[in-house]
Amino acid sequence: MPCPKLKDFLDRNEIKYELIHHPTTYTAQLTAASSHVALEELAKTVMVNRDGKLAMAVVPASKRVDITALHTACGASSMRLASELEFKQQFPDCDAGAMPPFGNLYGMEVFVDEALTHDKRIAFNAGSHDELVRLAYADFECLVQPKVLRFAVAAEHAPRIRVDDRIW
Repeated sequence: MPCPKLKDFLDRNEIKYELIHHPTTYTAQLTAASSHVALEELAKTVMVNRDGKLAMAVVPASKRVDITALHTACGASSMRLASELEFKQQFPDCDAGAMPPFGNLYGMEVFVDEALTHDKRIAFNAGSHDELVRLAYADFECLVQPKVLRFAVAAEHAPRIRVDDRIW
């Protein structure tokens, strides 16, 4: 079952969505493989700190966030990846690192890489490490109203950044 806040929001807005159960995974690549979802369709939520406030950067699982490109594209004074300690408490109904890209439900901005806008459907963590929600990208865009920018790069070309002993 998706996190209650997300499920209630989707149901209230009469959004058609599919739940995809899969074995517990902790990386986007393993999640895509175990759920039989294309990497390009799986939306990965990366938490950033923009000018001292938490925000979500959402990219296809096949890509990485280029923090410099995001910083420039959104016109921030400062931008960095957020640590898990910074954002864990913001999502009490979600497993750490499995939050859905619905920042509007948590009072934060959402930036989406333009590559995701080309997908008819996207899938994303439903608040746990063993379930995805898949819905039409158009419904996601209507509900969340993210800022669409170009800030993702192919995973092999992205600079690797260490945060909380994880490499992004």
